[in-house]
Amino acid sequence: MTKLLCKLFVRDRDDVKNPRVRSAYATLTSVVGLLLNLFLFAAKLFAGTLARSVAICADAMNNLSDAASQLITLIGCRMAAKQADRAHPFGHARMEYITSLLVSLVIIIIGYELLGDSIDKILHPGAIEFHILTVVILVLSIAVKLWLGLFNRAVGKKINSEALRATMIDSLSDAAATLAVLFCMLLHRATGIDIDAYVGIAVAILIFVAGFRVLNDAKNAILGEAPSPEVLQEIRDVVAKYPDALGIHDMMVHNYGPGRTVASLHIEVDGNRNIFDMHDTIDRIEKQLLEEHGIAATVHMDPIVVGDAEVDALRERVVQLLKEIDARLAMHDFRYVRGNTHSNLIFDVAAPFELALADDEIRRRVDAAVRTIDPSFCTVITVDRA
Repeated sequence: MTKLLCKLFVRDRDDVKNPRVRSAYATLTSVVGLLLNLFLFAAKLFAGTLARSVAICADAMNNLSDAASQLITLIGCRMAAKQADRAHPFGHARMEYITSLLVSLVIIIIGYELLGDSIDKILHPGAIEFHILTVVILVLSIAVKLWLGLFNRAVGKKINSEALRATMIDSLSDAAATLAVLFCMLLHRATGIDIDAYVGIAVAILIFVAGFRVLNDAKNAILGEAPSPEVLQEIRDVVAKYPDALGIHDMMVHNYGPGRTVASLHIEVDGNRNIFDMHDTIDRIEKQLLEEHGIAATVHMDPIVVGDAEVDALRERVVQLLKEIDARLAMHDFRYVRGNTHSNLIFDVAAPFELALADDEIRRRVDAAVRTIDPSFCTVITVDRA
């Protein structure tokens, strides 16, 4: 069914990096979710009224809230597909993260309402009337919600959409809530035991947890997360294909939404090579990253001394000293400037965020270690947290 819907309503459905195609996918999932949730709301409201069940009526309102969430997702994804403009030069794709945030708030509100209804039912218990039509409607609702969750999961994975992943979690939470309501109704029918309100509390807690998980993911995306290892490896693999690229460092990757990644990085090249040839290499790397991986990269060229025995030996010695201070320290952009009274060693030290040493302390320790090689050495150190 998922493949059929995508085939019917999404043109060029495999071109998932195209904003127009992404917008078509988002529109499809939102419209399908909106229609199904409105149908389930009407069916459950009828079933809840028939059975005089507060829990079923509350579940119906849950579906109405889901319909509102789908409408929010539809608006957000449509805005995300807008082209870049003067005020937003990197596009509007981050609107999907805002949409995920709004969906998470809806999930949390639903959990709060279900919790309140469950507590109220404990304080003011009421009889449930059993009807086979009510059972049929609840079973149908569970099946629809499970399919809707899988549908959003499949599409969200295909287009890498946080908003659709959030909607998938919401759908599965709804299926669990309806299953709990159905279980309580059947148990009451078979034994006369009414645990509807207590199961409702447990389901409300599960919905709370799901909502806060989605909220945390949306928050991290909005604040700016560290790039995934896969993206970093893609960049390294492209650079490694060019023999003139001797080293890579200072990578900064910014995610402006799915399909919109901006990066900057430094690549070390032989300072003795022709600058026009090296610039051509940089241009080809930038072009390949954009065409094959959708990464708009700006590459800075760092010329280094290659083939100087004294410089090479000093570089290796400093690397060894860094490892003695902490095995996680690394070095790049090494330069050696000779002088009559003293010589400067200029380089960057890459330190992980987890290293407890302050930047000034790292500089002090490295400088002291370098002076053990030659007291006339002076260091100019830039500490990069990576």
